[in-house]
Amino acid sequence: QVQLVESGGGLVQLGGSLRLSCAVSGVMFNLYSMGWYRQAPGGQRELVATIEREGRTNLVDSVKARFAISRDNAKNTVYLQMNNLKPEDTAVYYCNLKGTIISVWGKGTLVTVSS
Repeated sequence: QVQLVESGGGLVQLGGSLRLSCAVSGVMFNLYSMGWYRQAPGGQRELVATIEREGRTNLVDSVKARFAISRDNAKNTVYLQMNNLKPEDTAVYYCNLKGTIISVWGKGTLVTVSS
């Protein structure tokens, strides 16, 4: 059974930093692309960043200068480093594992940025 467990969310002040982690089990992690998505209160889930199995990354424009996605295949974990956080970054952040025939989501971790 494939499981994704996010951690690292919390309350942070404007301009602060957080690092989210997503631990993956039940699958050969290094074979899959991973992504981070977020859903703000009242909003739709949106893509934040992706990392392919060989390490190539993509981040949406709104976070490109502030966030970084990385993965540690030895630890079956993907990370999202978030710097210079803004109130508009407040959301539940979800980890996603994507293959050709599967797409698995974690339960999410809440990030709240206070001004």
